[in-house]
Amino acid sequence: MTYPDFFDLVPAITLYDPLAEFLGAADGGLLEYRYVDAVRLAGHSCPTVAAAYTLTRRALLALYPEGYPERGAVRVSFREDALSGVTGVMAAVATLLTGATADTGFKGLAGRFDRRQLLSFGQAMAAEIRFARLDTGALVEASADLRRVPASPEMGPLMQKCLAGDAAAHETAEFRRLWQERVRAVLLDHGEDDEVFRLRWV
Repeated sequence: MTYPDFFDLVPAITLYDPLAEFLGAADGGLLEYRYVDAVRLAGHSCPTVAAAYTLTRRALLALYPEGYPERGAVRVSFREDALSGVTGVMAAVATLLTGATADTGFKGLAGRFDRRQLLSFGQAMAAEIRFARLDTGALVEASADLRRVPASPEMGPLMQKCLAGDAAAHETAEFRRLWQERVRAVLLDHGEDDEVFRLRWV
């Protein structure tokens, strides 16, 4: 897979997954996830995928200030309905990193490692997403304000030409460059920007 170089500059996150350890899938149960994994899951790279990856990564690191965040041990709640806007895409990325699912995840073994009923939608909250540790009950809410990372004014007209099939080859290339440049800005220029990615303890 060939992809933009900046994907490899985005901070990764290492998680401890007790199920992976139990079944011998990863030494010590340690799994590393990178932005490119979220891209493979979604099938594309966009500001929404970038925001979901960054919000989830930052929330997990906040919930587990010492040691590795535990995959399968965090409840994830969304304010919006699952079919609303980009919520489904964001939830898929959150599931990738946390293991949380509504009812389609791993059912567990002898009462352990159950990943179901850890993902919910349409919950009353001010933020976009809430992350909660199952063991301590610690809660952090997270939201992204991507308006603070505006797209190039040239991108909209170029997108319309591409969608209409009227774009020349150089215009298609420029649209793609500008699109990924905004993604790069979200991830690298603003990945630690608390005005773009807002976390709040509840």
